[in-house]
Amino acid sequence: MRIYRPVTPLVLALGERRYDLTTSALVMGILNRTRDSFYEPAATYDLDELFARAERLVLDGADLLDIGGVKAGPGDDVTEQEEVERVVPVVTELVARFDVPISVDTWNASVAKAAYAEGACVGNDISGFADPDYLEVAAAAGATVVATHIRLRPRVPDPDPHYDDVTSTVIEFLVDRRQRALDAGVASDRIVLDAGLDLGKTAAQSLQLLRDSDTLASLGMPLLLSASNKTFLGVMFDLPVTQRREPSLAATALGIAAGCRIVRAHDVAGAVRVRDTIARLLEVEQ
Repeated sequence: MRIYRPVTPLVLALGERRYDLTTSALVMGILNRTRDSFYEPAATYDLDELFARAERLVLDGADLLDIGGVKAGPGDDVTEQEEVERVVPVVTELVARFDVPISVDTWNASVAKAAYAEGACVGNDISGFADPDYLEVAAAAGATVVATHIRLRPRVPDPDPHYDDVTSTVIEFLVDRRQRALDAGVASDRIVLDAGLDLGKTAAQSLQLLRDSDTLASLGMPLLLSASNKTFLGVMFDLPVTQRREPSLAATALGIAAGCRIVRAHDVAGAVRVRDTIARLLEVEQ
């Protein structure tokens, strides 16, 4: 891994906002309206708890909020209509309460479309645009999309994934999804890439992708890091999910230094401090 320094300016559009991410990163606060999340199950299913957490994240410095209604891994069945009912009213309220961009964590085009109509401006899709309507819906709404690598599909167990070269495979996948987004009419400054740590990867494969963030960042699109409290950190350090704060912050530091420009975090205050510390250290270095 090397300290990543883009050779050209890197700009990201979120709604009507534009961010220069050439040398800085955004922190995305995680909100789950699920009953079976891997992290604090059902802790924010209740709306009062969810909005209280959203307020804490914004006060802690979150640059944007990401709301999801279905966990990525195997779990209870959730229909698209139930997902809409869990997520879309929350989007409406988040847009009304907070002056930050709102991302909807969904792989269903119908859910994304309903969320965009209520003011969400990002579609965070861990399926790699498996829904054939996803990109068309995003382009029509002027939304930003996150293209994420996954080997199979969300909510399907993938206990023994094999890659000849995990980084090369992920790069090939992400380049293809970037082109699909462009062909669908999504603007180039509204495409984000995500290596998909833990999504069809062993702990060693996820760690390799984290170490290769500089290579992924060289694709020229903002790179999203979703490492917070992930399984690969638990495997590496033999820690349950509730004790992965420090490894998560270390992964954040490594990722930002190597070129990640959006950090999806449970601990927003910690991620913001790490982000700002790295920025100051690199300023001193220059």
